Amino acid sequence: MFANANHSHYYQDMNSSVQPTARWRVSVVDNTADSGAADGSGSYVGRVLDERLPDPADDHGNTPGGSRRRKLWELPQGTLCPLMGVCLPISTLRRVLGKTLGGALGSDYEVHCSAINECTHRSTSCEAVQRELDLRHALAVQRFAKAKTTDAVAALWRDESTGSDPAGALWAGLTHPRCDGALRERICSDIHMLQHQLGAGNRADLQRLQALGAEHAALKRELASTQERNARALAERSAQMECLAAQLMRLRAEGIQKDSLIAALREDLAAAEVPTLTRPDPGHELRALQRRVTQLERDLGRAQQAASQGADRANELAAQLAQATRIETEPIETPTDDERARLDSLRDAAVLCVGGRTAIVPVYRRLIEITGGHFAHHDGGEQQSAAQLEASLAAADLVICQTGCISHDAYWRVKDHCKRTGKRCVFVDNPSAASFARSLRTMPALVKAPA
Repeated sequence: MFANANHSHYYQDMNSSVQPTARWRVSVVDNTADSGAADGSGSYVGRVLDERLPDPADDHGNTPGGSRRRKLWELPQGTLCPLMGVCLPISTLRRVLGKTLGGALGSDYEVHCSAINECTHRSTSCEAVQRELDLRHALAVQRFAKAKTTDAVAALWRDESTGSDPAGALWAGLTHPRCDGALRERICSDIHMLQHQLGAGNRADLQRLQALGAEHAALKRELASTQERNARALAERSAQMECLAAQLMRLRAEGIQKDSLIAALREDLAAAEVPTLTRPDPGHELRALQRRVTQLERDLGRAQQAASQGADRANELAAQLAQATRIETEPIETPTDDERARLDSLRDAAVLCVGGRTAIVPVYRRLIEITGGHFAHHDGGEQQSAAQLEASLAAADLVICQTGCISHDAYWRVKDHCKRTGKRCVFVDNPSAASFARSLRTMPALVKAPA
């Protein structure tokens, strides 16, 4: 991987008490030479030697002159490690060095050390890395080119180092012609601490990612359970709709049959001939005919009444079927966390719904059973008695009163019972499924009496 068996690059001693320009030599030694390896794979290990080297910038003073940006091989060797580690991804270094050095480059650490070693002096590899850095961070270099003094460069570094492109700011700042030794020391120390902060941030992000993964799995399980319950409710609703459609078909057939009977009776009535008075005993035949006509008229009236009732029943069932179809497709809003807490309080609670439309009662039942509660219904006095209402009220933990579809007597019974017993009662003006679900989400959490 390396041209020689012994290569050196330099790291600035950030944590020691020596002068800012003091550096250490890091030697990369071929350990395979002692073990007799001859396959040319080049396995190298870096070893720090206790040798302090002078900073080349000190030979020309701490304040740089001229307006030409420094080249990569002109930078102090202590800055090469953060430059290679921060400004270029390891994949890019591997690609650039692969074109110039050729052969197997080894591990990521060996690629990093090889790049630092090649950039200590001007070479083909160093020039290729220089071009890659200038191309990748061209915008940052343009921004720093506007700074004409060391203080201006320092101010730009303060702003850019905490922004979205600290790598570009590092390259533009270190190669700026007004970057002196003190500023270079400050830039390197800042980027060193920034790397520590990024490492801590990555660990925190990983922990948050794991927590989000667990939460996502729990939500997926909850979604699957909800979809399964909805599928069962949809199957029940489809079966009920099929039953209503079959009943509607039967009523229509009965109506057609009655219409046919009415038509036949009318034909018989029209075909009846009045006997002449010249026949024997005309009064007897006339009275018999009149009785026949009267009987036919009564049969016709009953048939028309039955047909009218059948048509009214058919229209009512058709309206119920349309209402059930609309309610089934009516969207129900997804509850928030606070609303979900209120709905969870209904688990194992006995919920009594008084009143409401008969076609929507199965939807009420589904909404309550989804929360884990037990649903009961009383029609509000239309067919069920008041005694049944008192018994249902006594057994309920929560009462939902449909004020728009209930008798006055049932309304006052519900209100009086809840006031006497202190039982929670929710009044719903609109009997729709959406209003029913909204009332459940907005009511206070149900506090059940201890067993």
